[in-house]
Amino acid sequence: LLDKADASYDFIGNDGEVLYFRTDLDAPRYRVIAIDTRKPGREDWKEIIPQGKDLLQDVSMTGGQLFCEWLRDARSAVTAHDLAGKQIREISLPGIGSSGGFRGRQDDKKTFYYFTGFTTAGAIYRYDIATGESTLWKKSEVGFDGDAYETKQVFVPSKDGTKVPVFIVHRKGLQLDGKSRLLLTGYGGFNISITPGFSVGRAVWLERGGILAVANLRGGGEYGSEWHLAGTRLRKQNVFDDFIASAEWLVKEKYTSPGKLAIQGGSNGGLLVGACMTQRPDLFGAALPAVGVMDMLRFHKFTIGWAWENDYGSAENPEEFKALLRYSPYHVLKPGSRYPATMVTTADHDDRVVPAHSFKFAARLQEYQAKDAPPVLIRI
Repeated sequence: LLDKADASYDFIGNDGEVLYFRTDLDAPRYRVIAIDTRKPGREDWKEIIPQGKDLLQDVSMTGGQLFCEWLRDARSAVTAHDLAGKQIREISLPGIGSSGGFRGRQDDKKTFYYFTGFTTAGAIYRYDIATGESTLWKKSEVGFDGDAYETKQVFVPSKDGTKVPVFIVHRKGLQLDGKSRLLLTGYGGFNISITPGFSVGRAVWLERGGILAVANLRGGGEYGSEWHLAGTRLRKQNVFDDFIASAEWLVKEKYTSPGKLAIQGGSNGGLLVGACMTQRPDLFGAALPAVGVMDMLRFHKFTIGWAWENDYGSAENPEEFKALLRYSPYHVLKPGSRYPATMVTTADHDDRVVPAHSFKFAARLQEYQAKDAPPVLIRI
């Protein structure tokens, strides 16, 4: 039936002899096709739900309907369709967040889905397939008043004009005077989407008056393969430009000021923090790179590092070597510079991003940091 490994084919379910698949065949943001096993030739395949402007993350078949879970500007949207692909409705979700589920049998009258957001701990809703009505079934009790906070999304122009989505979460009634402490996080790599979700640590930050901002950068998977590829190899600088542009916008709009702006990221996000704090040390008051990839000329020589060359490129390639050297956090540090207060974190038994990256970066940063500059610490 599928004799060519030319695309991804995720089996959804069947209606008698007709099989349904989610595929990226000729559709980088995915679509739904149907294959009749009695007429399996490609010329007889039918497109049920075409590729849209949003990323089609998952599709389930329950209660005689297709439930399409879309990633719309890094947040969840869900539509219900009949088996011919006609949209019945868009499901009203509780707010800006992430959802999933909608599984069950073909004769089910109800199904369930979960929902979470930056200020909403995990909750499960019962969904009536016939009426489209959702009712709360169970929620996590965490002692946090999410109603006291608001989540918004803005689109920030990057250096080349690309619009970068940024989530901003803060207490209601916030005064935009540049005096608030703000934590900006990001990732931007490996086709991974950063979506809204609840974190106790972030909840504490919000309760103490902090602002949370999450930037969805190129290199991630928020808009499909094209968005991912725009932040890889010779285009990796786009990721850092997106993050810096997000920080500049937050300062310009007086959500914070450089001295009160902290940046945080782990693994590939640690590289992001390392690159941005060295390219724009004046823009940030604190930097928190966790298990970051800091030596971009030798990362491929340690454990699984060779597998990252599809995203980063290779120092063995002369053109990519030059690009890597331009942003490699360890190599671009300059003696006597004033870098932000920095807390490097790593693990001495990390076999993915080996701790040597953090050890070398922290040691050189401590050596090169100006005498009157903020402290540089490492936690192992």
